[in-house]
Amino acid sequence: MNVTRKSKYYFNPPLLLKKAFPDFIWNSPCGKIILTFDDGPNPKTTPLILKILEKNNADAIFFTVGENLTRYKSLANEIIERGQALGNHAQNHAVLTKLKKKEILEQISLVQNFARDELNYEIKFFRPPHGRFPVNLAKTLNLLGLKNVMWSLLTYDYENNFNMVKFAIENFLRRDSVVVFHDSDKSAEIIEESLNYLFEKASEKGFEFGKVAECLK
Repeated sequence: MNVTRKSKYYFNPPLLLKKAFPDFIWNSPCGKIILTFDDGPNPKTTPLILKILEKNNADAIFFTVGENLTRYKSLANEIIERGQALGNHAQNHAVLTKLKKKEILEQISLVQNFARDELNYEIKFFRPPHGRFPVNLAKTLNLLGLKNVMWSLLTYDYENNFNMVKFAIENFLRRDSVVVFHDSDKSAEIIEESLNYLFEKASEKGFEFGKVAECLK
């Protein structure tokens, strides 16, 4: 599909959906951009992303998949040591709407427990894989003390098309955007160019990047 023909809701979910789930974080509550990365850690992309964040003095949340946390524990530790936040993206990137409540709880708890026991880190944020969630997800997350962080700008970097990323940023970046990139093989070829473009355009517009600890208390 021609990128210019995609509905704006491909990039920023509709207001009605956001209002239907007011407990979820869709836009940055501090009026500054919140930068997020899904699916890591990943040896092809995580080190590069961390360098770019450090260069730009920027915070981010890495919504990590449990299987990748286990496989690349040293990278997870590096994310923490660099002062970045870890988030929970379920144990194996399962579609939660296809699971029973008990299975959903297990998918989330496995990641929480590994981070706590093996990384000495308490994860505070969750994002459902594929952006799909059951209507009662908030109750499960409340039990685990987690905040659900959705987004207001999906860049489609996982399609490995820089023109798509440029279009998304040029047309839908706002000062309170929660921006999604991917820490994965799918975005490896364009992630550096995409992030540099984001920082360039944000600077041109006078937008700031928020600190996770300040924006998501």
